Amino acid sequence: MLNNTQQLLDIMARLRNPDGGCAWDLKQSFSSLVPYLIEEAYEVVDAIERNDLDELRNELGDLLLQVVFHAQIAQEMGHFNFEQVAQGISEKLIRRHPHVFADAVFNTDEERHQAWEQIKAEERQQKSSSDLKESVLSGVAAHLPALIECKKIQDRAADHGFDWPDVLPVFDKVLEELNEVREAWASGDVKHIEEEVGDLLLVTVNLARHLNLDAETTLKKSTKKFVKRFQYIEQQVEASARTVKDCNLDELNDYWNQAKVALKR
Repeated sequence: MLNNTQQLLDIMARLRNPDGGCAWDLKQSFSSLVPYLIEEAYEVVDAIERNDLDELRNELGDLLLQVVFHAQIAQEMGHFNFEQVAQGISEKLIRRHPHVFADAVFNTDEERHQAWEQIKAEERQQKSSSDLKESVLSGVAAHLPALIECKKIQDRAADHGFDWPDVLPVFDKVLEELNEVREAWASGDVKHIEEEVGDLLLVTVNLARHLNLDAETTLKKSTKKFVKRFQYIEQQVEASARTVKDCNLDELNDYWNQAKVALKR
C-alpha cells in the first residue's frame, strides 16, 4: 500500500493532469486558491475552539490539501516541489532550535525568545535583495488580519526597546486616544475621524499585548458572545410574535441585560 503522503501527492498530480484530470483543479492558480487557503485555516481554528478533535483531523487534512495543491502547481512551473517545502521547514526548525539540535543553552524563556527573534532577523536579512539593512519591522505578511498584523508589528518594536515598561501608561494612552476620537467626531472631518479611530484600535491591541492577551482571539470571543446574546433577544421577541425592529431600544436593552444573566447559568 502506498505511503499516505505519497498517495496524496499522486492524487493531486492526477487531478492536475491535462490528460484525464479534473477541469476545476486544472484551472486553479496560486492566486485563485488564496480564498480556500484562508478559509481552511479558519476552519482548523474553529474546530480547535470547539474542541472537536474528529473535525480537527478532517480540517487539518483540508489544510494539508492546500499545501499539496500549491506545491503541485509550483512543481509544474519548475519552481519547487512538496519535498523541497518539507525540506525547507525542517531546516528552519533545526536552525531556530539550537538548544535542541546544537549546543546552545538558554536559561530562561526570555533568552530563548531573544535568540529566536535574532535568528529570524538574520534570515530576513539574508533574503533581502538589497545591501541596505532591513527594518526590524520588515517581513510581517501584509495580508494578515489587521489585529494580528498590528500585534506582530508591536512585538517587533517591543523586542527592540520601543514599548511601555508596564501596562499602566497604556491605560492612559487608550483614554487619550478615545478623547481624540471624540474631538475628531466633533470636528466632522471624516478623514480625521478615521485616523483617530485607527489610532484607538492600535493602542487597544497594545493594551491586550500588555495584558498577555491576543487581540484577535479576544475580539472573536466577544463577537461570539454578542451573537449569543442577540440570538437570545431574537428568541424573546419572537415569543411575543414580533420582530426585533418592532421593539424600541429600551426594551431591547432590557432583553440584553436578561441575556447577560441567563447565558451565564
